[in-house]
Amino acid sequence: MADTRANANLTPEQWDDQFFTEYLSENRYAGEMGTNENNVIQVKETLTYKKGDKVHFALVNKLTQDAVTGSNTMEGNEEDMTSRDFALAVDKRRNAVRVAEIDEQFSAISLRDAGRAVLKDWSLKDTERLITKALGNAGGVNMTATDFGASGNQTALDGWLADNSDRVFFGGSAYTASSGDLSAGLATLTAATTTERLTVANLDAMKLMAKTQSNPKIRPVRSEKNGRLYYLVYIHPLAWRDLKQDTVLTTAQREVMLQMENDRLFQGGDMLWNGMILKEVDDLYDYSTLMGLGDSGSTTVVPAFLCGAQAIGTGYARRWKSQTQTFDYGDKYGVEISSIYGVGKMTFAAGANDTDTLKDHGVVTGFFASSTAA
Repeated sequence: MADTRANANLTPEQWDDQFFTEYLSENRYAGEMGTNENNVIQVKETLTYKKGDKVHFALVNKLTQDAVTGSNTMEGNEEDMTSRDFALAVDKRRNAVRVAEIDEQFSAISLRDAGRAVLKDWSLKDTERLITKALGNAGGVNMTATDFGASGNQTALDGWLADNSDRVFFGGSAYTASSGDLSAGLATLTAATTTERLTVANLDAMKLMAKTQSNPKIRPVRSEKNGRLYYLVYIHPLAWRDLKQDTVLTTAQREVMLQMENDRLFQGGDMLWNGMILKEVDDLYDYSTLMGLGDSGSTTVVPAFLCGAQAIGTGYARRWKSQTQTFDYGDKYGVEISSIYGVGKMTFAAGANDTDTLKDHGVVTGFFASSTAA
């Protein structure tokens, strides 16, 4: 009697589906990712079922006009949603491992399992890195000490600051963003001035900017658990360390621990202040520690990003997929993991064609002096 065997073509596909599910649920930003407009990081897979090199997001602003009441006419008085389009380019991203001295009976599925942990860790880190870098993207310039320094594209940085003056904040209001000179703004921040570090007062100022001063206003996200509205703030580790010295904040945390445990937006170590969920992002230390760009070249400047809905876009043309290959007369086996996707900070144009005078759609960028150089 013949044995029934699993279809070899189906098993890798099931493995890939499980891999993608774990990838989405274990990502450092998983609690903030979702497919609708109420997420800080919106995910789209439109290109998985049609061809193209860009994923398009509709950016939706808040409705602001008064209600039509009583017997007054609604027709002709509808409010324009002033929605705009954000196009996100995708690219193929991949990595592989090779295993030597494999038994000739070692199946392809076992090989996939053998490389599962390292490949998943790499894919998670790849996406997390892209999201972290996207937060600091300033008009196409990466937020690094080199690119923000004298040798960087100062014209592009000043243009970004001018376009986003209603959503860029310097600690302690040390510099007015509308003045339009980013390097000058960074140079006003000094480690000796406590108010120019990240404090609850500066967090409140950033929230006020998002709610009232930005145009259009930055929408908070609504918790699926309790219906409350939150902004999320991603914070550089040096700014996080300074913030934790603010006793007003640390005292307040005693009252919110239970609430935090019951909401997917919160993770271990997060804090809550005035409707803002505060998150330390370790990767910002590697990418966005702006050493020597503060006062007199002696102060390190670090960022914090207050984010509302549709701050970051993640678009997939193809989910993560694995494939195997043999080398060296069958003595070595390799497994590759790859995806076609892209990550970017969502921007919209004040101009009519969605490409001019670009603004960061859901982000207030804050620059703060660090109490130490590193």
